[in-house]
Amino acid sequence: MLSEVNVLFLCTANSARSILAEAYLNAAGSGRFVAYSAGSHPAGKVNPLALELLQRKGLPVAQLRSKSWDEFAVSDAPKLDIVVTVCDAAANEACPAWRFAPLRAHWGVSDPASVSGSPQERRSAFSRAFAQLATRIDLLVALPVEKLDRPALRRELQRIAGHGSGASAA
Repeated sequence: MLSEVNVLFLCTANSARSILAEAYLNAAGSGRFVAYSAGSHPAGKVNPLALELLQRKGLPVAQLRSKSWDEFAVSDAPKLDIVVTVCDAAANEACPAWRFAPLRAHWGVSDPASVSGSPQERRSAFSRAFAQLATRIDLLVALPVEKLDRPALRRELQRIAGHGSGASAA
C-alpha cells in the first residue's frame, strides 16, 4: 500500500511524451503523486512544442529538463514506485536496475516529435499525445492507491494501458 506514489515516465529522448506526462501528473496528482521523467538517450533539451503546449495548458515548465534515466538508478535517487514507458523503443530497452523493484507499465503513445508537416499538424500531434497521456494519468490519479496492494495496482496499470494505444504492465 502506498500513500505518496513516485512515478518515472521513460522515453528514449526525454524531450516530448515523458515530459508531457511528468508535467501533467505533477499538476493533476494533488500531492499524492510525484512525477519524474527521463530518457535512455536523452536529447538534452525539451522539445519547444512540448513546452508551448504545457504553457498553453497553464502547467509549470521551469523545472522540466531532458535527463538520463541513470539519474534514477543511483543510491540517492527518489524511491520509484512505478516506472512507465511511453514509447515502444524505451519499452524494449534493458532498463537500469531500479532500487526497490518498482512496478513497470507500458503506455505507448505515438511520438509527436517525429511528425513532419505544417506547424499546425505538428501542434496537433502534440495535442493528441497529451490527450492520450492525460486520459491515462487521470485514471491513475482516480485510483485509491493507498488501498491497493501490489498485484491490484499492477492490474490497474494494465487496465489503464488499454486506454488508447498501449500494451502492458509488468
